[in-house]
Amino acid sequence: MPELPEVETVRRGLAPSMEKARIVRLETRRADLRFPFPENFAERVSGRRIVGLGRRAKYLLIDLDDGMSVISHLGMSGSFRILAGGASDMPGEFHHARSKDEKHDHVLFHLEREGERLSVIYNDPRRFGFMHLWSRTQLDLYPAFAGLGPEPTGNSLDAGYLAARFRDRVQPLKTLLLDQTVIAGLGNIYVCEALWRAGLSPLRKAGTLVTPTGRPKAELVALTEAIRAVIADAILAGGSSLRDHIQTDGSLGYFQHTFAVYDREGAPCTRPGCGGTVLRVTQAGRSTFHCGACQK
Repeated sequence: MPELPEVETVRRGLAPSMEKARIVRLETRRADLRFPFPENFAERVSGRRIVGLGRRAKYLLIDLDDGMSVISHLGMSGSFRILAGGASDMPGEFHHARSKDEKHDHVLFHLEREGERLSVIYNDPRRFGFMHLWSRTQLDLYPAFAGLGPEPTGNSLDAGYLAARFRDRVQPLKTLLLDQTVIAGLGNIYVCEALWRAGLSPLRKAGTLVTPTGRPKAELVALTEAIRAVIADAILAGGSSLRDHIQTDGSLGYFQHTFAVYDREGAPCTRPGCGGTVLRVTQAGRSTFHCGACQK
């Protein structure tokens, strides 16, 4: 599944074409994706103006001028491409092929922006993505958003907040950091990378980073900073570009080339002076990559 930096990359790539555009017509070429489309979806969205593009965790938000938001999840293989003037702006060399097969074009936003006609096309061969329509003032009531923790890019995430969530917890750090009620949108790849940056074992009990009085230890401060930094670096690089993911302009981000531990089982640790080896263990059904020497 795309992680937060990938979805943020898509949002930034779509914004120049979609924000302030009028949806002349929404075309749905099937009745459902992973879930059925909202009732009268095309009719309710057609004619509306897009006032902004947002993101909550790993979900893209297309905000409309009637107070509704299209909530889109990319699933495993979903992507958007932009067609303007009869040409696609998905040029470039691809490490992993991305579908342009029209039989997988399931949703088409036919737009008009500043006198220009263009289309934004959602393509999804596996159809694990979905689109819902929800009131913007009630987004906190959307089932997938209810109880979500703070964004890893927001000011609400600090060591004091994590200390309150980690205090007296015996769960391993990796498991608790993947809990979306603790931090929204933080996924397997970037948890592994953040723990390596902070020098913390994914197997360590979360409560050991908090003092008996409930204050964050220096290690928890370092972890908080590492989480924010690894997400910021990934967004700057355009996402990890694993498997099918590409940016909306067709180019690939290259953050995967700077992974310190993720998917590097058996490779030497890149921390200067460490000399350890990257190990892989399974936690809650997910692969965890870490250095057995420098992550304590």
